[in-house]
Amino acid sequence: MSKRILVTGGAGFIGSHLCKRLIDDGEEVVCLDNLFTGTKKNIEELLDNHRFDFIRHDVTREFLVEVDQIYNLACPASPVKYQFDPVKTINTSVMGAINGLELAKNIKARILQASTSEVYGDPSVHPQPESYWGNVNPIGIRSCYDEGKRVAETLFFDYHRQYDVDIKVVRIFNTYGSNMSTNDGRVVSNFIVQALKGENLTIYGDGNQTRSFCFVTDLVDGMVRMMNSRDGFTGPVNLGNPAEFTMKELAQKVIELTGSKSKIIYKPLPQDDPRQRQPIIELAKKELGWEPVTDLEEGLRATIEYFRMILSDTNTLREI
Repeated sequence: MSKRILVTGGAGFIGSHLCKRLIDDGEEVVCLDNLFTGTKKNIEELLDNHRFDFIRHDVTREFLVEVDQIYNLACPASPVKYQFDPVKTINTSVMGAINGLELAKNIKARILQASTSEVYGDPSVHPQPESYWGNVNPIGIRSCYDEGKRVAETLFFDYHRQYDVDIKVVRIFNTYGSNMSTNDGRVVSNFIVQALKGENLTIYGDGNQTRSFCFVTDLVDGMVRMMNSRDGFTGPVNLGNPAEFTMKELAQKVIELTGSKSKIIYKPLPQDDPRQRQPIIELAKKELGWEPVTDLEEGLRATIEYFRMILSDTNTLREI
């Protein structure tokens, strides 16, 4: 029998892929999004599906939907977007978590929190296990997102202990793929858009800082597995690709795959930008039977084709 599932932030980059996966799995999906950073274009192909409903709503205000499961993804997730209105960002993380947890408590639904590797801050432990408490600046320009997500995790575990709410928590590492915005400030989309436009690729810092990049369909598979994992297993669980690359390696790979003549330029590293980020995923392997299956080159090729199409459509509209 199909489940009825609420996805907050469902019109965003990851949320839209999750909605599509759930529909493909035969579930009924309610997508709730205020379209602050999400867009209806991401869910356009689902709007006519009788098992899909879209509700425009802000999670900072209470909401009531009868569902079996809740995925809480609502929050700006790229530095450009979450630093644009930092008060709104932290309010979305905290009040969104409270409203989602209150709903889960009242209707006895299972709820999953899409947390982030940013809870580890600029890590002094590398690679990062779930047991690491992090190294986060509580008053920096990234704190609205980092600390907002940390408080959301606190709320999830307090609701679990105090009210016996059925929770799941995943920590998402760098993810990329289609439905990313051309101007969201994430490094993969930045590099691809710059390369396709023939612009210089901008690296902040010396290019030796590292990230681990997970293709979006792999991530969504991990989230669905976590939601449906055994009773009593709450996480948190790292979801990400443990293959580690420097920013310089990523930039060179994007230039190679796009065939661009772009050069690489260097600018100062932003405040509190992590030097290293790599997940330990042994817990996900053990509990979920999950690990990424898409290598970086395969994922980048698919993402590059998506951005070629988006930029081509944009140029056509400008000509019209």
